[in-house]
Amino acid sequence: MTDDLILTLQFLLSRLERISADSVVAHRASGVRGAMLRSLDEYEKGITPTDQQLKRLADAGYYLLNKAAQEIGR
Repeated sequence: MTDDLILTLQFLLSRLERISADSVVAHRASGVRGAMLRSLDEYEKGITPTDQQLKRLADAGYYLLNKAAQEIGR
């Protein structure tokens, strides 16, 4: 499961980077991206984050992408 979540985080990172700086969710997205990058860095060093931690980050990423998309639709 961890490998799937790592791939999901990598996907979300690429998408969260594209949120406009003018977006209301940009600041929060920056913080979530930072947490994702730290988790991926730990994973590469052999320190495996728990599935719960990775899932929480993925959920936050999807939530922020959804909010950013809603802003675009307005």
